[in-house]
Amino acid sequence: MTHPEIHLHQGDLPEGLTLGPVVAVDTETMGLRPERDRLCLVQLSAGDGVVHLVQIAADPAPAPRLTALLEDPDVLKLFHYARFDVAVMMAHLNVACRPIYCTKIASKLTRTYTDRHGLKDLCRELLGIDVSKTQQSSDWGAAALTPQQLEYAAGDVLYLHRLRERLDAMLAREHRTALADACFEFIATRAALDLSGWRDEDIFAH
Repeated sequence: MTHPEIHLHQGDLPEGLTLGPVVAVDTETMGLRPERDRLCLVQLSAGDGVVHLVQIAADPAPAPRLTALLEDPDVLKLFHYARFDVAVMMAHLNVACRPIYCTKIASKLTRTYTDRHGLKDLCRELLGIDVSKTQQSSDWGAAALTPQQLEYAAGDVLYLHRLRERLDAMLAREHRTALADACFEFIATRAALDLSGWRDEDIFAH
């Protein structure tokens, strides 16, 4: 695994930072219920091996620069399992994140020969990279994060740009690009449904 250049910020991105037209984004939280479990960390990378981590306080103050980036219509935000991250940031930062690309959805639309669509699986198959998930379950709400936590968090955004390139080629090959784009457009609505009480109910069912 690549050892990234990691910059840790408190509460918001630094003034004047630009991350280009496509930014990989991930979050770390206290649990898997966006409406209950607080947001602790937001990771961002321009795909250049440099990762910016924004640590979010238990009672977060406004984060105007982070919010502006996440809501910038000219910056594509790359996620792996965007549904969760978008819902968490909607709930705790009041952010309407768009536009969105989700590598998990792209994988499910293209890699129909497998049911393994985790980030670790994608990195291994498509990039030949083994990503460690040993810090996945740890206390992200701690005031001081360990070097191991910081490196783990950075790893979740390091490879999304390269994965998107591979998955875009597969989507085009299978004639599913338009379908993927429609799914990506719906993610913000899907996140709003999750937060509004329809997380487990399929409203399209009979």
